[in-house]
Amino acid sequence: MKKTEEKYGAYVQILKEELVPAMGCTEPIALAYAAAKARETLGEMPDRVRVDASGSIIKNVKSVIVPNTGHLKGIPAAAAAGIVAGRAEKELEVIADVTPEEVEKIKEFLDTVPVEVYHVDSGITFEIIVTVFARENSARVRIANYHTNIVLIEKNGEVLLKNEVQGEKEEGLTDRSLLDMAGIWDFANTVDIEDVREVIGRQIAYNTAISEEGLRGDYGANIGSVLLDMDGNNIRTRAKAKAAAGSDARMNGCELPVIINSGSGNQGMTCSLPVIEYAKELNSTEEQLYRALVLSNLVAIHQKTGIGRLSAYCGAVCAGAAAGAGIAFLCGGEYEDITHTVVNALAIVSGIVCDGAKASCAAKIASAVDAGILGYQMYRRGQQFYAGDGIVTKGVDATIRNVGRLGREGMKETNEEIIEIMVGDPC
Repeated sequence: MKKTEEKYGAYVQILKEELVPAMGCTEPIALAYAAAKARETLGEMPDRVRVDASGSIIKNVKSVIVPNTGHLKGIPAAAAAGIVAGRAEKELEVIADVTPEEVEKIKEFLDTVPVEVYHVDSGITFEIIVTVFARENSARVRIANYHTNIVLIEKNGEVLLKNEVQGEKEEGLTDRSLLDMAGIWDFANTVDIEDVREVIGRQIAYNTAISEEGLRGDYGANIGSVLLDMDGNNIRTRAKAKAAAGSDARMNGCELPVIINSGSGNQGMTCSLPVIEYAKELNSTEEQLYRALVLSNLVAIHQKTGIGRLSAYCGAVCAGAAAGAGIAFLCGGEYEDITHTVVNALAIVSGIVCDGAKASCAAKIASAVDAGILGYQMYRRGQQFYAGDGIVTKGVDATIRNVGRLGREGMKETNEEIIEIMVGDPC
């Protein structure tokens, strides 16, 4: 692919837009970001807070620990952290620099200031509205469709910023419809590494660090450590364990940042850490690793484009299939190997549901990575799933479209039922 082609510039920009740092699970962090911006707009500490959130936000914030809060969980904790200690200009690292004194102030805030939470259903899967009040003054911030997309800022009823929200269209981002498997394969093989060095290098450094911390510490159910203890130190186990360990740490309060993919730190770790581990095992060159990660990241984004940022479809499935593609690349696989790896993996684990962010995400990640590796090993041995086998159809992009339809449309009611099971009446 030539640098002058539209797709080349678009693919570089997509990587820059998606592979960004985040401190903690991205849904509570997006909520903290909105709250920090609302407090900044208000210009003083509030005496009352109202949070309106879509069901998928409620689901993904309910059970995960918010970092730098002294292990607090839930929507009120995320809002309080943003209000008391947030630096809105840092976006998804909004609460990365909380002092010990501020941790105590967050707890005091929750003890003294009411934080009301309401379920909002405007037909948008990703929606957060934070309104803060101080006597007769108020400020409101709305985020829609993706984590940093502030579409409304008001103070005392005066509109300071307003961007129209057109359904679930992600305004302001590079056109993801330019992604297709043939284009991704071409780009991964020909991209000038200097054009992606910063984003990929940062992903390697950040995600490796939190994975290692997950294996050192005691986080959640310690899935990464369990895998190594159960199955030994072979490369297939290490690939799963490293990704799971990153999630162990991140879902359970580790105060290290990750590089996300498709708005998710878990997905960012899943599509990168197994590839990094295989590159070590195979003594791959730096260039080979960077190209494999470009491939894996873009394959994950391509799959998630059709599904959407939040769904009842577990995003680790997409990332695990993408990791399988990156591993296949490192093992010398050609285009056919990569596409069949993705299709095989999707056929195996597309039934995993997302029931919010919490410790069990690490185990789902391990299963998804295992499916990615199995998908590649199947094809190496002349085995594959064929068109007509369930949701598999002819052509990798067509199968990915089927998965997108399943995740976005087919699982809407599933998502609502999951939310009802988890929280009852979300209000």
